[in-house]
Amino acid sequence: MHYYLLYKPFQVLSQFTSTDEKRCLKDIIEVPKDVYPVGRLDYDSEGLLLLTNDASINHKLLHPSFAHKRTYWVQVDGAITQEALQSLTKGVTINIEGQSYNTKSAKVEILPNELQVPDRTPPIRFRKNIPTSWVSIQLTEGKNRQVRKMFASVGFPVLRLIRSQLGIYTIDNMQPGDLITLSIIDC
Repeated sequence: MHYYLLYKPFQVLSQFTSTDEKRCLKDIIEVPKDVYPVGRLDYDSEGLLLLTNDASINHKLLHPSFAHKRTYWVQVDGAITQEALQSLTKGVTINIEGQSYNTKSAKVEILPNELQVPDRTPPIRFRKNIPTSWVSIQLTEGKNRQVRKMFASVGFPVLRLIRSQLGIYTIDNMQPGDLITLSIIDC
């Protein structure tokens, strides 16, 4: 079995085949042909992605009954409020495939504005008179574009989204495009 951790860069598809001439995983890494990503990160999100050919890992990490923790660092437009943080902590209502969905409670905390993260290409636009905030949010579910929808529902659009942790694995000391080979996955 093969196990890898990848820091997926911004504007790379979480798959090995390209659509609309977008960059995909085969453009940035080489792994055996039977390896695939477990879960996904949107094209415009970045961060930790697990790749393997071990089918049992997919079930253990993605099935809701295991409530596997995922942590994201989120840069939002504006100075986030305590009211918004409380709403996110309790859970909010978002739209998933045309249906209202109540998110589970989340662990949310403000991060330092000088959070040390790799530069993004292209960079986030800088606006001198509009502040931004960094927030950490830990979820045990992963609906399509859930984090972006959650922050939008409390009035804070996402500028940058980085998955920083999957279970015990983190992006600490990694840069976009870094691939780490593991001998086994602990989940």
